[in-house]
Amino acid sequence: MRDLATLPKAHLHVHLESTVRPETLREIAAANGVDLPMDDGDTPPTFAGFRAFADHNALVRACLLRPEDFRRIAREFCADEAAQGTRYAEVTFTAASHGDRLKHPEMPLEAVLEGLAEGQAAYDIECRVILDHSRRRSVDRAWRTLDLARRYASHGVVAIGLAGEETYPLAPFAAVMDAASDAGVHLVHHAGEACGPESIREAITTGRTQRLGHGIRVLDDDELVAEVRDRAIPLEVCPTSNVGLGFASSFSEHPLPLLLKAGLVVTLNTDIPAIVGTSLAGEYEQVRDAFGYDDHLLADLARASFDASFAPAETKARLHEQADAWLAAAPGH
Repeated sequence: MRDLATLPKAHLHVHLESTVRPETLREIAAANGVDLPMDDGDTPPTFAGFRAFADHNALVRACLLRPEDFRRIAREFCADEAAQGTRYAEVTFTAASHGDRLKHPEMPLEAVLEGLAEGQAAYDIECRVILDHSRRRSVDRAWRTLDLARRYASHGVVAIGLAGEETYPLAPFAAVMDAASDAGVHLVHHAGEACGPESIREAITTGRTQRLGHGIRVLDDDELVAEVRDRAIPLEVCPTSNVGLGFASSFSEHPLPLLLKAGLVVTLNTDIPAIVGTSLAGEYEQVRDAFGYDDHLLADLARASFDASFAPAETKARLHEQADAWLAAAPGH
């Protein structure tokens, strides 16, 4: 078996605030005088549902106050991803929320972009940014998210998307989605994780989504499976996160094999790696161990992530060449 840390990979579904190293979080919290009322050890926490996770994530976000905090976590994201074979990433960041919280609309995003630029210069990785917005929050903030995406498109912001609790509908944001599409801003929404087929249908129709963040509940409806397959809408599948948040009973029972068997476009991602204690290379290793996939199928998962990305054509071509070289090399080399 080949080393999956050296398989070139694209990471399409990962939240920056959920990649922060535990030691970095402790140091930033201490520097900012923020009490961290959680287990700050290196053992991943457990959650009794999505709301408990969201509350935990809010504590992490509250530690980030200064431009140097955002620059640091972005730079370290590049270092950590490159070390596990990620060659291209589209990292999700809740820029408008941080901007509102800190009363400085542009600073968090500008600092993240600076950190990513530093990280890309230092490590063998290329990054873009997706700006997300919670379904629970206001339409006005969603407009501010789109405004940031338009203004910073030339600096690597490629998409916006709606995330958070799927019980909140996308319909109130329809005009924002239409405006984003008209402006050439890509759209990627979380759907079909906690809720079923109607969540996915709304993301496709009202949300104009180009990929499905998670999307594992598509299997609940055969007609929807056929539609998603025929339209070749990629799924951003995050098995360890699904298990950690209670959306799959165990890794071995995760529906990933059924999604592949149904002929759907599946990409492999981590979602919240620091929180559930995984990495992208680790995710590929767990998939190999749980389902017995060989190197060729694992390389196909990586290739699917290249093709589903918003990377330039030349980047996709280079990544495909690197994946071919990985397969051509003898195991152990």
